[in-house]
Amino acid sequence: MGEFLEKVKNFFISESTVNLIVKILIALVVLIIGKLIVKSIVKRIDSGKIFKRSTKTVRLFLKHLISISLYILIAVAIISILGFDVSAISAAIASAGLAIGLALQGGLSNIAGGIMLVGFKPFEVGDFVEGAGISGTVTDIGLFYTTLTTPDNKKVVVPNATMSNSVVTNYSVHDTRRMDFDFTIAYTASIDTARKVLLACAKSDERIFTDPKPEVMITAHNDSSVTIRLRVWVKNSDYWDVNFAMMEQVKRSFDEFGVEIPFPQVDVHIAK
Repeated sequence: MGEFLEKVKNFFISESTVNLIVKILIALVVLIIGKLIVKSIVKRIDSGKIFKRSTKTVRLFLKHLISISLYILIAVAIISILGFDVSAISAAIASAGLAIGLALQGGLSNIAGGIMLVGFKPFEVGDFVEGAGISGTVTDIGLFYTTLTTPDNKKVVVPNATMSNSVVTNYSVHDTRRMDFDFTIAYTASIDTARKVLLACAKSDERIFTDPKPEVMITAHNDSSVTIRLRVWVKNSDYWDVNFAMMEQVKRSFDEFGVEIPFPQVDVHIAK
């Protein structure tokens, strides 16, 4: 029993054991300090003067990129401190990286797509856009994915490569938007009356601009109706509220002034 205790004692006080413990402690210190440094750098990206002129989109992308890069450096430093051969590990990582890179070409293309989105700025975080078949407000542009929130509050994640290679419509770039309302009236209805009703509806809503002034024009002669268009300008933020209000107001006004909105119909003439 005494011999066993002596061996245990010698193991714990041996030079190699002490060195290993010291290395582990140093690695833990490097990990803790490294994480604090990464958090500090990420925080400075948001609040620092250097990045104040940068947009929120650029800051978010830089935070993702810098965080991942620094954590990789910290991992390499810890491996070196623990006494592993960094060159051998680097060679293994390089070989594995080549294989992984070939397997994950889509991931690399997503990173390239993210750089394209941040560099050319087709949209920013907070913009309402339509792209890759999705409409929503941009909440994040990461290294690999762009995150959108749809009007009905769904989170949609789109690969950067897909978003950067698709046609993107940005509805938030300009402060104002034009609205085109198409209504159908019967051929027997008075075009002048319909025009006056539409202009009166536009005038009654204070959110609709008077300059450019509202316009009314005939856009199509259909089989059983005439399409008449009301064109107005509003603030971007008022678009949907004005849209729903005008659809209701025009229907009520057409009913009040006897402007008929026809349903599809066909006149059949039987020859004797």
